[in-house]
Amino acid sequence: MSYQVSKMRLTLRRILQALFLALLFSFSTLAMLRTFAATSSRSTTMMEHASAIKEEPPWIKTFVGFWPDRSLRSVFDEEGKEFTAPVVDDNAIEFERAISTTTSTTTTATSKPQTSLDDIFISVKTTKNFHATRLDVIIKTWFTLAREQTWFFTDSDDEEYSEKTHNHLINTGCSASHNRMALCCKMAVEFDTFLESNKRWFCHFDDDNYVNVPQLVRMLQKHDWTDDWYLGKPSIKAPLEILDREHMPQKISFWFATGGAGFCLSRSLGLKMKPLASGGKFISIGDKIRLPDDVTMGYIVEHLLSKQLTVVEEFHSHLEPMKFLKQSHLAEQITFSYSHYGPEMNVLSLNGFNNQIDPYRCGT
Repeated sequence: MSYQVSKMRLTLRRILQALFLALLFSFSTLAMLRTFAATSSRSTTMMEHASAIKEEPPWIKTFVGFWPDRSLRSVFDEEGKEFTAPVVDDNAIEFERAISTTTSTTTTATSKPQTSLDDIFISVKTTKNFHATRLDVIIKTWFTLAREQTWFFTDSDDEEYSEKTHNHLINTGCSASHNRMALCCKMAVEFDTFLESNKRWFCHFDDDNYVNVPQLVRMLQKHDWTDDWYLGKPSIKAPLEILDREHMPQKISFWFATGGAGFCLSRSLGLKMKPLASGGKFISIGDKIRLPDDVTMGYIVEHLLSKQLTVVEEFHSHLEPMKFLKQSHLAEQITFSYSHYGPEMNVLSLNGFNNQIDPYRCGT
């Protein structure tokens, strides 16, 4: 009896061991199947994502970028999870290039050079004999709108007017006469001072000019200072024709902007002029062609550099009859001037202005 009980217990134990092993094998197999299924599903999803990249599906929120070897990329799926997918064609590279180009274009568009008053170097040519008459008119009118940007180039020290101009009076050391050498000498100093200022625009005016500063800025804003611009207005009806002293009897013809109306040069053009005109070379060229400063400027720009003058009709010199300018259009003009023709004054015809009450109106 005892022997049979022991035999039964041994048999039962073996059956239980076999069942345990069978259950263990079943659980292990099931776990392996689940792992394989998940892996297979993930690999299939990744390949589906990779092949769908060229279609730019809506669930792709962003590209993080390419790996250095450009064989993998990082993307985000619809749940916000990051994964890497192989690059299966060149569409992704083209997409990156397109994004790069778009970004570059946008940056260029938003950083297009813009002109403000601080970008302009304004020079006024004068002489000590006119400090008390002409400079006072400027100082009490349009200079108040551009104190930091305007500099006066004269031929003598003058402590009083240096103070009135906030130390913006420069003694060029040039002659006080009005001959072409003296005029070219002052223009040479003006030009070199502009180059040193690193400003975007050089605008020259005479001491008998009234400048509409806001309108000057608006006009320059229409032109890119990184391009070559020579802006002004000629005082003659045809290009100036002179003898070519190096190839006589040949002749040269060119336009020039009259200094009496004012003119502006972009920095791009100024830098191209530098090898020809800076460091006193402007004076040498003026002496060579035997003509004054504004003509020398036109000769350098139009003849030597082959850059054309762009006519700005809103510039006006003393050579024009001011009384013919329409009052309704005065606000659009940039410069005015004045002069004496015998007993007659060439000034603006402005209704409501009394010369004694307002002695600093333009033209007095």
